[in-house]
Amino acid sequence: MGNYIYRNLPNLASILGIAPLGLLLLPQGYQLLIPIMLYNNFMDDLDGVIAAQLKLRSKYGAILDNVCDAFSHSLFVLIAGLHFGGLCAAASALAAICITLRITSRLESTPQTPRGTATNELIRHVFFVLLLGQLFDFNESIPLTLIFVIHSISMLVPFEMPHLIRSRAHSVPAVALINFALLVAWLAPSTLLPIAASFILTYLYSFLTRAYTWIRVPKNAPSF
Repeated sequence: MGNYIYRNLPNLASILGIAPLGLLLLPQGYQLLIPIMLYNNFMDDLDGVIAAQLKLRSKYGAILDNVCDAFSHSLFVLIAGLHFGGLCAAASALAAICITLRITSRLESTPQTPRGTATNELIRHVFFVLLLGQLFDFNESIPLTLIFVIHSISMLVPFEMPHLIRSRAHSVPAVALINFALLVAWLAPSTLLPIAASFILTYLYSFLTRAYTWIRVPKNAPSF
């Protein structure tokens, strides 16, 4: 029994990561969106760290992780979009569809060759916009709509974006530092703007530079 639990520690982290999502469906569930997104991001990173450090990667674990991501990330964008309604709600539905398509494509990858964190990056950007809206007292619906649309495109493009901050974090301390930065951005508003800018600007840089390269390079040319 103990060995079974040990072998499934990454899967347990994945399941615990989505355990509180039902709270978002309560009448005042939207008020919990920010802390639950933060918690989910931490648990999503934790399951990967456990699997890598304890050499517990498996095809089943990769599938479970992706299913949990599809469910949680789609719910997050829909809860945020439906809260503001109108065009923002429509854009969130588009983003939820693209999240499902992106994660479905990731299921074709082996556990040893992950394909990036495009859907996680979207959730981090939603997290930042909601915090910035609270800090500067603006209507988040317009920036959220833009984020949903832009990410819907970037999640389906035929190239990866290697310059994302999270994609550059290959060590346990680096992953821990990213999660600590997100926590600090939430708890210490004075740090929010530079932390949010670092994530969003590196995303835009990665997307635009790779898109430019993809457009300019002949499609029959070898890529390196």
